[in-house]
Amino acid sequence: MREHDSATTRTAIAVNAPAAPATAPGPPLAVPATAARGTLLAALGVASFSLTFPATAWALEGMGAWTVVTLRSVLAAAIAGCCLAVFRVRPPERRHWAGLAVVAAGVVLGFPLLTTLALETSTTSHAAVVVGLLPLTTAVFSAVRTGARPSKAFWAAALAGAAVVIGFTVQQSGGALSTGDLYLFAALLVCAAGYTEGGRLARHLPGWQVIGWALVLALPVTVPGAALALLAEPPRLTGHAVAGLLWLSFGSQFLGLVVWYRGMALIGVSRASQLQLAQPLLTLVWSVLLLGERLPLAAPAAAVAVLVCIAVTQRSGR
Repeated sequence: MREHDSATTRTAIAVNAPAAPATAPGPPLAVPATAARGTLLAALGVASFSLTFPATAWALEGMGAWTVVTLRSVLAAAIAGCCLAVFRVRPPERRHWAGLAVVAAGVVLGFPLLTTLALETSTTSHAAVVVGLLPLTTAVFSAVRTGARPSKAFWAAALAGAAVVIGFTVQQSGGALSTGDLYLFAALLVCAAGYTEGGRLARHLPGWQVIGWALVLALPVTVPGAALALLAEPPRLTGHAVAGLLWLSFGSQFLGLVVWYRGMALIGVSRASQLQLAQPLLTLVWSVLLLGERLPLAAPAAAVAVLVCIAVTQRSGR
């Protein structure tokens, strides 16, 4: 009899179970939560990157360009290597090493070198607006490499943002491109390739491991390069030079890329890249506060236009 009562009780519970759909909306909420988290992480990466050019300008006050580029990578690799060792991370699978090589060539070596050489002749504010084309360049690389197909509204907003940046750059440079601009345009290409490949790899590996292994992979180049650079360009260790180098190593080259790659993995390379439309404007603010550069009069108008483009790209998604 007790067995019968027990069965009846279980049946009653099963009958009442359909009331559970009240909690069904739970899974759909996970998507906005993930998107919000990814956007926040990518935005933190952009905020970190916005200090890269001012920090580079500070570092160049006491060090040569080659010294800055190689030392920042070696110091960042030391941090990454310690993290990998402490957590006993196994080396990536063989299929990931080609992608890591692209990240190392583009983000660890190419972009820092080309932008540092550019900043020897260009102002921080000018370099910032030229690199404002990076979101569109990254979106194009992503579409080709990963097969992503953003919406027409996305492309329209991205192109509009790029047009604002180009117009701003031409207006500030008087319509003539310098050697520094050529370095910056080359930096756009290699960095976009590194961002795209890193964002793809971050779907298989934690973001900090992506940049960590890329930094370690570049050590055979950066360590000898740093030794030669220090001999050829004896540094003058001023407060600005040391502070700039430390930020480049810890903030721009490692921590910023950790959150950036994780953010791209969560919301997609194309969508995350459009947050970088705000980076030139943030860098302009830092250039005034930290370097004493004069803010161009067209900056406020460009800021409003770019922020509108960001809003449209984020709403249109991929």
